[in-house]
Amino acid sequence: MTAPATHSHEDDVLGKAYDRKLMRRLLVYARPYRALMYGAFALLCVEGAIQVVGPLLTRRVIDVAAPAHDMRVVIVCTGLFFLALLVEFVTSYGQTWLTSLLGQRVMRDLRMEIFEHLQRLSVSYFDRNPVGRLITRVTADVETLNELFTAGVVAGLGDLFTLVAISVAMLIMDWRLAVASFAVIPFVVMVSGLFRKGVRETYRDIRVRVARINSFLQERLTGMRIVQLFGQEKRESRRFDELNRSHLDAQLKSITIYALYFPAIELLTSIALAILIVAGASRVHASLLSVGTVAAFLQLVRRFFQPLQDLSEKYNILQTAMASSERIFTLLDTVPTVPDTAEPVDVLRRGKGVEVAFEDVWFAYDLAHLARHGTGPAGDNAPPEWVLKGVSFTARPGETLALVGHTGAGKTTIVNLLMRFYDPQRGRITINGVDIRTMPLEELRSLVGYVQQDIFLFAGDIATNIRLSNPLSDEEVVSAAARVGADRIIRGFRHGYAQVLGERGASISVGERQLLSFARAIAANAPLLLLDEATSAVDSEIEAEIHAALSVLVEGRTTIAVAHRLSTIANSDMILVLHHGEIVERGTHRQLLETAGLYSTLWRLQAGDSEPLLRRAG
Repeated sequence: MTAPATHSHEDDVLGKAYDRKLMRRLLVYARPYRALMYGAFALLCVEGAIQVVGPLLTRRVIDVAAPAHDMRVVIVCTGLFFLALLVEFVTSYGQTWLTSLLGQRVMRDLRMEIFEHLQRLSVSYFDRNPVGRLITRVTADVETLNELFTAGVVAGLGDLFTLVAISVAMLIMDWRLAVASFAVIPFVVMVSGLFRKGVRETYRDIRVRVARINSFLQERLTGMRIVQLFGQEKRESRRFDELNRSHLDAQLKSITIYALYFPAIELLTSIALAILIVAGASRVHASLLSVGTVAAFLQLVRRFFQPLQDLSEKYNILQTAMASSERIFTLLDTVPTVPDTAEPVDVLRRGKGVEVAFEDVWFAYDLAHLARHGTGPAGDNAPPEWVLKGVSFTARPGETLALVGHTGAGKTTIVNLLMRFYDPQRGRITINGVDIRTMPLEELRSLVGYVQQDIFLFAGDIATNIRLSNPLSDEEVVSAAARVGADRIIRGFRHGYAQVLGERGASISVGERQLLSFARAIAANAPLLLLDEATSAVDSEIEAEIHAALSVLVEGRTTIAVAHRLSTIANSDMILVLHHGEIVERGTHRQLLETAGLYSTLWRLQAGDSEPLLRRAG
């Protein structure tokens, strides 16, 4: 049984366009690369200052060189102009390279931090949050922050410097023409405000629709066998077409806004140029202004509105980056519900082998429901959300303890609690008398060899999947596989232990995956074995080999086995029968049959192997 998952992907509320606290946290990631940031800003300032060089040279050629027919001045100005173009090219290349390097390094660091944090989060977090959403955090949201550093913060400061440089040049050359040129700025601000508001809404729509598509694809591709088995291809295609069309509509709305904004800015720029020509013509006619100054102003005005237009786009980058950073930092600020401790305990020194004890353990996945109803184990009628209710037992070294019961009785939950995927709300679990909540997670889990029912193999070769983090030689890997009968199957593959498996081990059968999982647990050589339906998908011959290997492996070790097939645990030293989260019976196989209780009923339902196993148990 798992915690209820939250499947809402529509959490893309944009929030503030600028949040000082978030920006301070973001700049922390750029701090190690201050040299790149300062270098890029310096180059942008140089590039902004060069914007006034061309117009100034134009004025000198028209006002000085042309009337005097001085070709030397024309040649010098032309040379200076090409030099300015060369410097602008070099500075543009340099600042683009530096900001891109800054963004990529920040993105690398942030992705590593998110991934490492995800690995520390408790399993309950992944129960509540779909995989597609978490992948979006590591990919799309981090990429948005990359845009903030490459085309946002530094470039925005460069645009501001360019505006100041051009404004100062215009005011120095002729403040009256400068004021006339600035007359349309309020309209530019108004149009840009409308543009930002429209883009803000379309951006959120696009994000929501992309999240829906990602979620749909992730689920359908994972369950493609079911889609094909039940002939749902056409139905799923229609559903995907609806999502795709919805995304298209949002994109077209965004394109419409951009298509209106840029011509509007171009129109306002043309109006500013017209005002400049009208205002300058009369003064030129009255000999109060030179033609070269008007020509220089015409160039400066066009260059003045380009940074204004860019700043509106920078605003959108900033806004989307704030939204992405808020989601990322919400993830990074999530505290694991199963806290770790750094203090080593070394429980193996406290006794030979491992003794596991559950002491009045109560556990529920749905804590919110319990909080709303104020119920607890002290009440007479425990709410149905309690998965375990006052469970107590002890598993001793060298003994095998089996957990049986109907589906949903709480068997796998006991295993999950023992590995601290979750912590109980009441009671405690100890290993050699030490509360596992006081043990470092790494130390606790190093004690466990686990074979799970839902087998997970990584995309990689077979030897790596058996070895995992254990520093085992090739010979030790082969030995572990041989002990469970997996060696002869592995050698039947074309590349043997170097055979590369598909995603989740999809390229081999379920039974073969289960054998590899068992070999992995044996290779860990842990003092505590947890077997969750360890032989449910292997044939009788392999099952016999596994049982033979288990008889050697469990010697001196504590083994806790979850089983639906009672024939696999008939020889266990102790069998616990769970019903609705409570232990209702306990004893050996023969003792439980003699009591004629729930275990006896379950056994009769699986009566096919009862007679031979009764003799074996005797």
